[in-house]
Amino acid sequence: MSYLLKPLQTGTLSLSNRLIMPPMATAKAEPDGKVTQAILDYYAEKSAGGYLSLIIIEHSFITAKGRASTQQLSAADDSMIEGLRKLVAVIHGNGSKTVMQLNHAGSAATEEIIGSTPVAPSAVKNPRQGTMPLELTHEEISAIIEAFKDAARRTKEAGFDGVEIHSAHGYLLNQFFSPLTNKRTDEYGGDVHNRIRLHLQIIEAVRAVVGEDFPILLRLGASDYTEGGTALEDSQIAAQAFEKAGVCLLDISGGFSGFNVPGHTGQGFFAPLSEAIKQVVSIPVILTGGITEVQAAEQLLKEGKADLIGVGRALLKDSQWAQKAIESLR
Repeated sequence: MSYLLKPLQTGTLSLSNRLIMPPMATAKAEPDGKVTQAILDYYAEKSAGGYLSLIIIEHSFITAKGRASTQQLSAADDSMIEGLRKLVAVIHGNGSKTVMQLNHAGSAATEEIIGSTPVAPSAVKNPRQGTMPLELTHEEISAIIEAFKDAARRTKEAGFDGVEIHSAHGYLLNQFFSPLTNKRTDEYGGDVHNRIRLHLQIIEAVRAVVGEDFPILLRLGASDYTEGGTALEDSQIAAQAFEKAGVCLLDISGGFSGFNVPGHTGQGFFAPLSEAIKQVVSIPVILTGGITEVQAAEQLLKEGKADLIGVGRALLKDSQWAQKAIESLR
């Protein structure tokens, strides 16, 4: 078990040492993606008191062609490292661990933002944007692997406690995983093993650059909730492959067109996904999704739905939610 996860798993089975802040985009970065004072202030407020075991930073683009939105945080070049170090210092100073999430938007990007036609596994209209992307060549796929690797190196150099690879919510790696958008007939398309080939190549490249003692997390869109999309059985196979490849923790989500899934309400609505993934791996699993009540979070842990609980929207609305939650348990 990696050193990052040990503090999250000591003591009793309680929310008090298993509470995660999942990534939520702030749109507070500079136009080029650099850290701003507004970002530092935001994370200082959210991490105050050290009540969160782990804060996963909002999805950050690894290359300008994979940028999802304006004012998105960047890990795309070395000039970003200085600002990211300041961000790490703020969170560590408040007593929490922090991981950076790396992402490529794929066909979820727009030409207005990236200045060129977006790319994807296949020339299939993006379900959310409706735009038609260009199919990636093998050379372009190799460049994306390198971009993830370089961004992971910057993450470690900035002092983060780990790195998370984003494969959810309809972004590029989710597009490779999903049969809805991956129609390739080469080694990157077809069965689930081929559709996660790129994931495994990225994990291998990231591990090579960060070393064996630096945790790699992966956010997995475990179900598209769409006919013909990714099925839970595919995700169980993928989860086992990711664990074998060296992923230390799986962060479970769902829904192909963003994280809001029609019809999914209530506390921990991704619990069926996280529970099913937890059954087939030995590494920790994070559950997020609509969790706003501390007793519900505690119950989800006791029922074995996950190993760690991610609370996002409640913390977005109330920065003292974690403090109130922990104190209520005591």
